[in-house]
Amino acid sequence: MPAWRRALNSPVRAYVEAARAVREAPRRPMAIASAVALVSLLAYATVRHFVGTSMVDMIVYRAEGAAVAHGRDLYALRVTEWNLPATYPPFAAMLFVPTTWFGIGFLRVAITAGNVALLGVLAALSFKLVGFPRRELRPVGVVLVAGLGVWLEPVFTTLRYGQINLALACLILWDLTRPDGHRGKGVAIGIAAGIKLTPGLFAVYLLITGRVRAAFTAGLTFLGTFLLGALVLPDATYGFWTKYLFDSTRVGKTVIVDNQSVRGAVARLLHTENPGLLATAAGAAVAIAGLAVAAWAYRSARWAPRAEAWGVCCAAVTAVLISPISWTHHWVWCVPVLVLLAAEAAHERSRPAAVRKARWRVILGVTLLGFLCFGMWVVPHKGDLDLHLPATHQLPASVYPLLGLCFLTVAALRVRSRRIAAGAPLVRLPRQRTADGTQQAPAAR
Repeated sequence: MPAWRRALNSPVRAYVEAARAVREAPRRPMAIASAVALVSLLAYATVRHFVGTSMVDMIVYRAEGAAVAHGRDLYALRVTEWNLPATYPPFAAMLFVPTTWFGIGFLRVAITAGNVALLGVLAALSFKLVGFPRRELRPVGVVLVAGLGVWLEPVFTTLRYGQINLALACLILWDLTRPDGHRGKGVAIGIAAGIKLTPGLFAVYLLITGRVRAAFTAGLTFLGTFLLGALVLPDATYGFWTKYLFDSTRVGKTVIVDNQSVRGAVARLLHTENPGLLATAAGAAVAIAGLAVAAWAYRSARWAPRAEAWGVCCAAVTAVLISPISWTHHWVWCVPVLVLLAAEAAHERSRPAAVRKARWRVILGVTLLGFLCFGMWVVPHKGDLDLHLPATHQLPASVYPLLGLCFLTVAALRVRSRRIAAGAPLVRLPRQRTADGTQQAPAAR
């Protein structure tokens, strides 16, 4: 079958499979989950009505699309009362053009509904990645996550601002859950990187885990997005890649509690808007360590279940940790992380009572609480208070970086313990060449 026909058939096949899974799901749990999700979403709609949602990022996206459609200077625009500029590559602005066909009122409803649906898609992809729960229960899980997941702070904020984080996460996770031998693997990651550069780290993850073709496919696709932007918007492309990309002031202040990256945490600890070399060194150390743990987890599949899921989640957490600015809504990767920890907790719960422990259930509970607590918003931070946070406020102000670093540490300890328990080398050694030129596997130590 030609590649173009396979591409057209893929969404149809996915829809048919999803419909079949819903029909085959147990009726009583599905009915209960649907009722719980409906009540949760109605409560969310009520809270949203009284709290108010500006959806400022959606307005920026629409303005970017209008600038492309009408030939205006993309990076000179300023919109909303906060004078927000365009910060994404020109390719992303081109994708936003269809938003100009509708009014803002319609877009508020459509993008909110679309993001709730994408939350369900992200849950389904997370279940597929982790291999949990049982296949017939996954539609029940999707409904519950779509209904209850809106209360996770990163998701709540994504909906509040009309952000595209859930769409990018779905693109990346869909790509990573495809078979390694699939010719198109890497394309979706390349497109996501063309929209918002941070997803490019997943191409690095593919490369260091030995999936070279997929990594190069992602890289070539990203190059294609650059060339398309240069062809349609040459001046904007030149400006973005030579000037605006390096102007962090366009994105926001590093020190504010909204920024849940390592650099933001260091800036608040040092009480400075420019944390300088120390923050750069900390980010580089986390990047190296995080990618090393991700690759180590992936290459431990022989001894540890859910190895790919651990690798992907470690790469995702590393990406948001090392970005100079990671707003709270960038942490929507908490969804697959929580699914993965739930799988570990369920496996732990299934053990005989005599050997059962509660480690994973505690880790799951603490992580879930961290993403539900809205801790950074409780800390007084109006005006310049971000620069003067006392020691007692540092933990809630940087709760996501702390959770991310703890997650990477737990992942490394898990891989180590699994390898030791199996009597395997802590690091897989390369095959050694014998005198006759053949390769021989090293003995386990």
